[in-house]
Amino acid sequence: MPQLYFDYNATTPLRPAALEAMLPILQGGFGNPSSVHWAGANARDAIARARGEVASLLGVEPDTIVFTSGATESNNTILLNAARRAPNHGDQVVTCATEHPAVLEVSEQLREQGIEVTVLPVESDGRLDPQRLAAAISARTLLASVMWVNNETGVIQPIPELARITSAAGVTFHTDAVQALGKLPLDLGQLPVDFAAFSAHKLGGPKGVGALYTRAGMRFQPLLRGGPQERRRRPGTENVPGIVGFGAACAAAGSELAQQAEALGELRDRLWEGIAAKIPDAHQNGSQLHRVAHTLNVSFPGADSEALVEALDLEGVAVASGAACASGSTEPSHVLLAMGTPADRSTSAIRFSLGFGTRHDEVDQVLTILPGVVERVRRA
Repeated sequence: MPQLYFDYNATTPLRPAALEAMLPILQGGFGNPSSVHWAGANARDAIARARGEVASLLGVEPDTIVFTSGATESNNTILLNAARRAPNHGDQVVTCATEHPAVLEVSEQLREQGIEVTVLPVESDGRLDPQRLAAAISARTLLASVMWVNNETGVIQPIPELARITSAAGVTFHTDAVQALGKLPLDLGQLPVDFAAFSAHKLGGPKGVGALYTRAGMRFQPLLRGGPQERRRRPGTENVPGIVGFGAACAAAGSELAQQAEALGELRDRLWEGIAAKIPDAHQNGSQLHRVAHTLNVSFPGADSEALVEALDLEGVAVASGAACASGSTEPSHVLLAMGTPADRSTSAIRFSLGFGTRHDEVDQVLTILPGVVERVRRA
């Protein structure tokens, strides 16, 4: 049985460059970065190098990067910080219906704490109309949070325009940019984005480490208390091997950004053209103009999403029916529902996500396996 991995949006294999960078730390670089002796100094130097590598990929200064355990922590930090600022600075948070649960679930917590949460609808292609955001914010708005690239559909939101709208209104702007890192040229230093969240394992780094970008001059109260690490912005002894692997993964992704986007776009199109030719009534979901190269969300009406995922798994093909954190859910994708996708397409959608290890022959193998699987699931 082949092992065909088409779930890079859930997580990625560890890049060789990341592993190579981590091994010396795991084997001998055991120092605590807060210690004053040579072992601590070596660990601090390793973190500083990694911070520079992450910052370089984002187009920002290194001191704007705060290392965290991942984007979930980064998102929670900024959204819950909004609650701490209420009511003296406002009582409203604005977000989008297609956000990741790491934003939507925290938004519900804010609502329970008495903050007004405005969840903006998207258009049928998954994009947020900037004018909706402009109409929703006011002097009462504490924060606006919109995901850069959707993890299920690959749709790219107009973040530069959205950030400019909020900046003009004096509203803090945050973005979950997990699926954009290493996929798009971000150049955050040129945008009025105040906060952005990232995870290392989405671009070939290790799990359990991420970052929070904090624009120069922006302040927030840490989610945790207990130490001076990360300039008192995120206490706790740093995950030095993870941070070093994150930095190396960013450096590798940055060196091949344009080439990978072109190559993955060709593979995605090859996959879709094969599906469209072989499987009746298949539908692409999400904007085909504003999307990243590595994600393809397809509905197969008449076939249940979870049944398709399970049947493909039995054939050695790894795909997803939605966000990895929602695995096992029998509910239709909230992202597709927010786009107004018909019920027969919402409940029959699966996501193919490609990455730096995806090959042409793997796409062709999937196209050999998929039609039979869809037919069987439809019959069942």
